[in-house]
Amino acid sequence: MTDAAIHIEGLDKSFGATKALDGLNLVVEPGQVMGFLGPNGSGKSTTIRVLMGLLRHDAGHVRLLGGDPWVDAVALHRRIAYVPGDVNLWPTMTGGEIIDLYGRLGSGLDPKRRAEMIERFDLDPTKKARTYSKGNRQKVALVAALAGSADLFILDEPTSGLDPLMESVFQDAVRELVADDKTVLLSSHILAEVESLCDQVTIIREGHTVETGTLAELRHLTETKIEVTTTQPVAPIAELSNVSAFNASDTNHATFSVTNKALPIVMEQLAALGIKGIFSQPPTLEELFMRHYAIDDDAIDDEAIDDEVGV
Repeated sequence: MTDAAIHIEGLDKSFGATKALDGLNLVVEPGQVMGFLGPNGSGKSTTIRVLMGLLRHDAGHVRLLGGDPWVDAVALHRRIAYVPGDVNLWPTMTGGEIIDLYGRLGSGLDPKRRAEMIERFDLDPTKKARTYSKGNRQKVALVAALAGSADLFILDEPTSGLDPLMESVFQDAVRELVADDKTVLLSSHILAEVESLCDQVTIIREGHTVETGTLAELRHLTETKIEVTTTQPVAPIAELSNVSAFNASDTNHATFSVTNKALPIVMEQLAALGIKGIFSQPPTLEELFMRHYAIDDDAIDDEAIDDEVGV
């Protein structure tokens, strides 16, 4: 084991005949924002429940801030802030009362930071929780987490139900955490959010890790899209190896994709044809993510697992 904030190696978890986690690996270094990606059923929620000490794993090794999330759950929860994607609140309590309760149960609250987060997220803390929309329930959990003094933030679809303005507020708050040397594990279906915030990304499928690294490291695995206008006919580019999806709208203008390893050769050929204008676009995180998935009906359903274990 290392000094990583989160270190998972060979993690297994089954529910009867259903294998939810199958040798999963995940390392999150201190001060890092790690994007944790995978569709419903890939094992993200099960992994987070193991990290939170809500489920006991069957095999493998898990260390969280130097402790065992199952054995040391009480002590670790004083240093962790957790925000799920679907927040349930006590209906007769006000938002402010719930924020304070979360603070007492977790890492405490900074009163100044509490007031600041309430204002930034435009939350009325005097209203009863039963009157809140889904987005406002989410704000209560976010304010409680972000106003505390946790070392590690585990965020599972934290902006579910928030509008774009509040999404921007959330992203600014996460950047402030990073500036304060906090560590964040961010599970999100909003790929633009992950791309904006995360230092590294781990993609999982069917309970095991299929890819991990920085976006720059992962992008070499896919193709760059190019749109170019040349002074000479551009058709010869279509004959080059590692060029695909070539489409010439006229003699001197074309769009195509090229593997990154072939970019130097393609650029040399384009220069020889006389470049009048060129636009290139590296693969997006969404493209990196989707290349791993051809989801079928056999994918593990985390909601079904919830029903089975009563979580």
